[in-house]
Amino acid sequence: MSEHGSIGPVAAQHLAFAEPITLAAGVTLPAWELAYETYGTLNAARSNAVLICHALSGHHHVAGYYADDPKNVGWWDNLIGPGKPLDTNRFFVVGVNNLGGCHGSTGPSSINPASGEPWGADFPVVTVGDWVRAQAKLADALGIAAWAAVIGGSLGGMQALQWTIDQPERIRHALVIAAAPRLTAENIAFNDVARQAIITDPEFHGGNFYRHKVRPTRGLRLARMLGHITYLSDDQMAEKFGRKRRPSAGSYGFGVEFEIESYLRYQGDKFAGWFDANTYLLMTKALDYFDPAESCDGNLAAALAGAHAKFLVVAFTTDWRFSPARSREIVNALVKNKHDVSYIEITSPHGHDAFLMDDHYYHAVLAAYLRNIET
Repeated sequence: MSEHGSIGPVAAQHLAFAEPITLAAGVTLPAWELAYETYGTLNAARSNAVLICHALSGHHHVAGYYADDPKNVGWWDNLIGPGKPLDTNRFFVVGVNNLGGCHGSTGPSSINPASGEPWGADFPVVTVGDWVRAQAKLADALGIAAWAAVIGGSLGGMQALQWTIDQPERIRHALVIAAAPRLTAENIAFNDVARQAIITDPEFHGGNFYRHKVRPTRGLRLARMLGHITYLSDDQMAEKFGRKRRPSAGSYGFGVEFEIESYLRYQGDKFAGWFDANTYLLMTKALDYFDPAESCDGNLAAALAGAHAKFLVVAFTTDWRFSPARSREIVNALVKNKHDVSYIEITSPHGHDAFLMDDHYYHAVLAAYLRNIET
């Protein structure tokens, strides 16, 4: 391992749980499995473990690369590694693919033991709370009594927040990045349009497309295109694409003429080639349902009253999907409880995707905070 740079080659691991887990939807999975990766070394006190929670389309491959596929680099590799903000010379980092995922954890494409066929439409809806309980079971199996930190952006940040509520004794620091305490009606609307694009695809077959040996790629492609628009900022799209046209433009037809059209089609096609449509439905629904204040009559401060963790909340100026105002709602609720919270609002042109970018100031903030975490 070099002093600075990539973790190097990594390998996915799988852990099967024979103990049933009952989900918020009331459905019990008799046996289930999580795919995960680890980076760095767990210290003798088992006190330096950090959990990375992924966003909607994320997975357990967070850092490093696969030896048989060097171009397959982890989605947060710019943040995690020796000498990087989340320094694997200090921390033992765990990335996990959530239940309902399509990258090795039990999900809709997994075999339902009751039928011998893929779960498909029968796989239950999962919630952020379900994921926290499953992640806690993984921590138990790894011998981790408490996380030094739980970190996530977007939907991952919501999981970090849920950890402080559901498992307050098992998390010392929560890094909640580009997140919100619940979705607005507009965000729920975006998610529903994306789901409708998938559900109305003729090849969706009510979620049981596996048995027909087809995939609803058209619907998934449209869902991703819509989502990708919301992840970018208007300024970023203007700077990167503007009204640039392709060489073949001027046909007065409905083909791909503008560069932004080409970009969105490329992103949609690429995503539809590797992601599972049912998993996309589950992840967006988990987003919709997330509302920790609901059980406290809408009082977020009351929901967070029992948290013991210290917090870093990060927002980005051009993130209109989860705007800084939403992060400040979280901060205000924490302040009301006199919790230890640091808040930073970062000027960035990258919109919601800013949490994934290699921004020097953003990474410096994370590095400074993480350096002060005792291990």
